[in-house]
Amino acid sequence: MQQVRSQPTGKRLKKSRYITGFDGIRALAVVGVIVYHLLPYNLQGGYLGVPTFFVVSGYLITDLLLQEWEQNGSIDFWGFYARRLKRLYPALVFMLVGTGTYITLFERSLLTNLRSIITTNMLYLYNWWEVGHGQSYFDRFNGESPFTHLWSLSIEGQYYLIWPLILTALILIVKKKRTIAYILMAFAVLSGLLMGFLYTGPNTLNRVYYGTDTRMFSIIFGALLAIIWPSTHLKKTITTGSKWTLNMIGLLSIAVMALMFFELSGQSTFTYRGGMFIMAIVSTTLVAACAHPGANINRWLTNPIFAWIGTRSYGIYLYQFPVMIFYEMRVRDIAAHPVLNALTEVVLIMVISELSYRYIERPLRHYHYKKIGQFIVKFVKPNSPYGFKRLWLVPALALIGICLYGSAIAPTKEQKSALQENILKNQSRASVHNKAALAKQKKAKKLAENKRKMRALLNKKLTRRQYLIAKKYHLNKQQYLIAAHQPLTAVGDSIMADNSHDLQTVFKQAYVSAKVGRQVWQAGDVLRSLKTQGELAPNVLINLGTNSPMTSAQVAKVVKTIGKGHRIFWVNTHVPTRNWETEVNATLGKAAKKYHHFYVIDWHDYSVGRSEWFWQDNVHPNPQGNVRYTHLVAKEIAQTLAKTH
Repeated sequence: MQQVRSQPTGKRLKKSRYITGFDGIRALAVVGVIVYHLLPYNLQGGYLGVPTFFVVSGYLITDLLLQEWEQNGSIDFWGFYARRLKRLYPALVFMLVGTGTYITLFERSLLTNLRSIITTNMLYLYNWWEVGHGQSYFDRFNGESPFTHLWSLSIEGQYYLIWPLILTALILIVKKKRTIAYILMAFAVLSGLLMGFLYTGPNTLNRVYYGTDTRMFSIIFGALLAIIWPSTHLKKTITTGSKWTLNMIGLLSIAVMALMFFELSGQSTFTYRGGMFIMAIVSTTLVAACAHPGANINRWLTNPIFAWIGTRSYGIYLYQFPVMIFYEMRVRDIAAHPVLNALTEVVLIMVISELSYRYIERPLRHYHYKKIGQFIVKFVKPNSPYGFKRLWLVPALALIGICLYGSAIAPTKEQKSALQENILKNQSRASVHNKAALAKQKKAKKLAENKRKMRALLNKKLTRRQYLIAKKYHLNKQQYLIAAHQPLTAVGDSIMADNSHDLQTVFKQAYVSAKVGRQVWQAGDVLRSLKTQGELAPNVLINLGTNSPMTSAQVAKVVKTIGKGHRIFWVNTHVPTRNWETEVNATLGKAAKKYHHFYVIDWHDYSVGRSEWFWQDNVHPNPQGNVRYTHLVAKEIAQTLAKTH
């Protein structure tokens, strides 16, 4: 995340001081974000490190601008903008060019919209582009972009652009700091209320998560704190009682932040209707305690490790997603060793961040760009003092050229793969079949509940067509007939969408609702709607857990929505390319022990090591795999139901 150091914004600021503990706060925030992305099961609220970064930036920038106003009676806008660009642009440009080059050379499936992504990031408008074009920040599987995390840098860039102007206007027009503080508080509350009002469920998540207006309260809180708690006006010598009050506030803030890191899921409604707002307030109280020279929090958050991470937090934040996504696209069995792979990714991120800090961020931050003309003249001279160092220009130009080429050929619409075409075809078939299935389900339910008629049905011979279907899916007569005459509601993600035609070939009375990218917290609306209309079958098949981790509480919510009188069959996950595979399957195993009507269909163990059953991603079953998937589902459901007949 962007780093702001206590440096002058105009002439030398006489009283300005560098608050070392802020590096510790940055370190805690960036570690939370990194751990969340690598091991989301272990720290489901780690993404909340971003509001903490916003608060720190809001405080430091405003504090420095106020110091400059007090000393000079004005703010040097152009000097401020120049320093911000020198600090932020070099690493951002290098990350964009390097990532774009890698995609062009090795991962062309990620080329889509590359030109728009780079352009909007350079203009600090990427967060708004994400609102209309990006995927959910919490969708960890379907086409995850190595640029997604840059939304927050755009919000900070917008803040750096307009806040000096607004602050100057407030000082000149309003004048009184208390009144300015009230105005800022009102805007912070308005921003928080807007987030809660606009959030109505998963369909509006992108709007509230990426929107500048719905996320500004964190930065505003930091700015507000600088107005009422300026670092240069705080007394170093305070009473013992005041010192320990500040210390307790700081420690309590850290404790609440840690609790929210572990407990506050990004899919929880409370997150957007108060949770994130509370996180901003807690971060503000921590910044306040750390900024006060009379408290101990600053010293407690100061150590070499935190200092190293904090000073490199911008680079660490920048490079995290490209490293994670490119690594996980190459290492196909992440789930087998999630911790080892996570540690490997951390090492790669830290090494790249250190190199960036040494050779890009720090040198270019202090470079005198006014001398660039002299530099070019010296550089091109035959007897240039730069000598063989000029050879660095070759790979630099190569990187830029390849990235520009990738941007030029990047499609604006994703090209559909064979898998995607298959999913679309099967979804279309399922839509047609669903209407007929719903019409027949009531009759099928009565038949299934009549044990005498059901036994008679099972004794009948198979027709030629029925025999061929049963043979194709490796089912015996009883398994096929039970499956074919049982009403079934199936809800799932792209795995089920890929499989829907095969599933409905065997389960004649199956209603299938499957959507690419669907996650567990989105199942409730579908199930609730069917239940309200009386169209939820006694047997409910669920295939969710591919796209992101899920908690026991989320599973419990689905079980509660389905309600009593239904059997739940949940297919566990085969997603070896993601580190949450083991945790998802363990969560489902616990649910099977907890609920008597909950059954796990073990697709993972059945399919492990059978790469020939899957498309190239080793996650979605191919036509052969769909036959095997359907066989397992039909066999497991039939065997469970046979015990009741």
